[in-house]
Amino acid sequence: MAQTIPISTPGAGSTTSILWGVVLVILGVLAVGSPLVAAFAVEGAISYLIVFAGIVHIILAFRAHGAGNMIWKLLVGLAYVAFGGYLIFRPLLGVASLTLVLASLFLIEGVFDLVLYSKMRALQGSSWVLIDGVVTLLLGLMIYMQWPSSAFWAIGLLVGISMMMSGFTRIAMTLAIRQAESLTEKTKLAA
Repeated sequence: MAQTIPISTPGAGSTTSILWGVVLVILGVLAVGSPLVAAFAVEGAISYLIVFAGIVHIILAFRAHGAGNMIWKLLVGLAYVAFGGYLIFRPLLGVASLTLVLASLFLIEGVFDLVLYSKMRALQGSSWVLIDGVVTLLLGLMIYMQWPSSAFWAIGLLVGISMMMSGFTRIAMTLAIRQAESLTEKTKLAA
């Protein structure tokens, strides 16, 4: 007898989820096709986010109570702005640094995907989560082994592959959830 897995995620089998998976696949293909452009885009986005966070810290510093608290928050905000600005004007350094951060992120994501797979093995389509976890772990290891010589193509290529795998996984899991929901509904109608 098949094991029944309760589906408690509202909208998990939605069309929006499938569309988001397709968007991830398309963006992943674009990143793989132009890895250097993707690397600089990622680095630029993160640099500007750091500057934005610094501006928010500076604004909040003027709302702080007490001179010591205000000075501390102001210094933190200025540090964010300076660091983000430095990365904006030195994108090659940013790309090289982010390559190591990306490797760490992929290793952590891969481990979490493997843990998730172990908890949902019985669900049809869960093998995609296992594949995603293994591929992501291998990509993280590949970055460390090739760094720093591959820093300029690695970010775009690896982010693109990871996005495609995540997109395919999202599509497969959404279809599996739809099928499980359909079977559950048919079972209720038959009873």
